[in-house]
Amino acid sequence: MYIGVDCGTQSTKVVVLDAERGRLLAEASRPHHLCEGDDGRREQAPAEWIEALRGAFHEAVARAGIDPRAIRGIGVSGQQHGMVALDERDDPVHPAKLWCDTETAAHNAALIERLGGEAGCLDELGLVLQTGYTASKLAWLRETRPDAYRRITCLLLPHDYLNFWLTGERTTEAGDASGTGYFDTLRRIWNRDVFATIAPELDPDRVLPRLIDSREPAGVVRPDVARELGLGQGVLVSSGGGDNMMGAIGTGNIRPGLVTLSLGTSGTVCAYSREPLASGDPLVANFCSSNGGWLPLVCTMNVTSATTRMRELFGLDLAAFGDCIERAPIGAGGVTALPFFNGERVPMLPEASASFLGMTSLNTRRENLCRAVMEGATLGLRYGLERMGAIADGASQIRLIGGGARSEAWRRMVADATGTQVVCPQITEAAALGAALQALWCHRSAEGEAASLEAICSRLVSLDERSLVDPEPERVEAYDDVYRRYRRALADRHGIQA
Repeated sequence: MYIGVDCGTQSTKVVVLDAERGRLLAEASRPHHLCEGDDGRREQAPAEWIEALRGAFHEAVARAGIDPRAIRGIGVSGQQHGMVALDERDDPVHPAKLWCDTETAAHNAALIERLGGEAGCLDELGLVLQTGYTASKLAWLRETRPDAYRRITCLLLPHDYLNFWLTGERTTEAGDASGTGYFDTLRRIWNRDVFATIAPELDPDRVLPRLIDSREPAGVVRPDVARELGLGQGVLVSSGGGDNMMGAIGTGNIRPGLVTLSLGTSGTVCAYSREPLASGDPLVANFCSSNGGWLPLVCTMNVTSATTRMRELFGLDLAAFGDCIERAPIGAGGVTALPFFNGERVPMLPEASASFLGMTSLNTRRENLCRAVMEGATLGLRYGLERMGAIADGASQIRLIGGGARSEAWRRMVADATGTQVVCPQITEAAALGAALQALWCHRSAEGEAASLEAICSRLVSLDERSLVDPEPERVEAYDDVYRRYRRALADRHGIQA
């Protein structure tokens, strides 16, 4: 038995995997509270993640009907980029600033300039700093909370922090470290010069976690935590990784030719590559994967978070919202939405707000507004997909995950808007599943077996053929027109040219 944990923005999920029978036995989740501010602040208390992990673990194990002593490994997936800065007592010096925090936009812009602009960032890091990365959060803390900054003895990412609670070891791996903004994604090492630019008073050898290979264990579960969870001795904790890296593993996206697209709170598009991406596009994050290669990735900040706002605005449940989408035509009757409620990362508009264009007395209807937001979120992901170039152009299939993937209308929209076949994995909690699969891979490697992650994924990642959608040529053509309108709106409203 193996446990997969996914600590996301809204909740922590736990799944129980029976590796021998090749099936998921149970899952459970616990919510988190998000602290928001009009200035772009998005923060959480790391203690909530631990409490959520505890509750979800006990519920999932109870639902699975297993003895927790049968568990052999645990893998942790975490929301990327969050800053968990600890003091000498291992307490956070400040609430964790999250991936979606845009309060640090000015600090990010200043760091890019200090590193020599986009070209300097690409040379030093293999990618261009984004506001969501950890680097600008650390710079913000140094400037605005100097007392807290001076207390820092350790800097971790959310998944690192949960691994630390489980094992007492401060480790990280290349996939999640890629999004810190002080990790060289080409050479897979901490960039100490960049770190010194951000935090000159901090010693990287003391405050940064130890880098380990993705198939290495972070450690074993501490005895007191093992007793609390009812585990046996020596339960291995794998390296874990960022939610995008674990989601790629959980969808079998560990070889070229596939794209994983997530319709979650945010949206992500990623594709596996054996080599780092050479395009130099500042909007494409040249992240490392958590299985030895690279995972070029584009992230948009407004997907189900945007549709949820519209649904709640009109007082609709999910079924009623779906009916609205179906009743509105492709193109939402001429309404175009740029649903940048939380600012946006791709395109790089961290301080943007949402816009609705083309509204008239005839088309301003609830159905059109709801569909326009879903189309805007989807076309934003198409925009990101196009920025990835050949690595995405050659993809034969998009594997769709996230809460939005449960919507038949949204699956069809993605297929038609991208002109690519879409299918969902049978297990939709892809990041949690990926973490469990990585734990299995790590455990078997530690036991001396010739374990292949590709073989593990081939056996344990199954696709839901009922969800498969092929693009329809007439609808693809219609979405091409809608996409051109979307691009004109980006140009007119924000100066984003083709």
